[in-house]
Amino acid sequence: MIEVDQSGKIGDTRVPTVLALANCDSYAVLIPAIVKRRCLRALREQGKKGTRLYIEWFTVAWFLLLRGRIEKVTMVRIDVEYPGYDRAIKEHLLNLFRRGGCYVSSDKIAFGLVGKTSPAHHKALSVYRGHEEPDRIISAREILREFK
Repeated sequence: MIEVDQSGKIGDTRVPTVLALANCDSYAVLIPAIVKRRCLRALREQGKKGTRLYIEWFTVAWFLLLRGRIEKVTMVRIDVEYPGYDRAIKEHLLNLFRRGGCYVSSDKIAFGLVGKTSPAHHKALSVYRGHEEPDRIISAREILREFK
């Protein structure tokens, strides 16, 4: 099982967001604040707004982190960031994988507390604070491409 966590809320465009996964190995992606501002502007121009906008954006970010890795694990635990929206996030995430040609069982994705002692939390925070480099930097183009 891997755990995934974030540092820097996706909706706070003043700061970057780091998404990380960890078990034995760890991997982190960075979404710079300027990229988040560009995405927010473009999504609002498309008429997206409110909580749904942030839920979809959050889900796309997790998809970009997990793509190419989810096939190799038995279970993914995602930290609860939007209480009450776990089902919608999971459904959207599964649809993104299917659209990308990867069938993922819904049993493979769970939501729960990823605490401060989690390796995923440590990785996300370390990259967020600049103590480690991200494994990848996500562009606005990558994010916006998933909003079809």
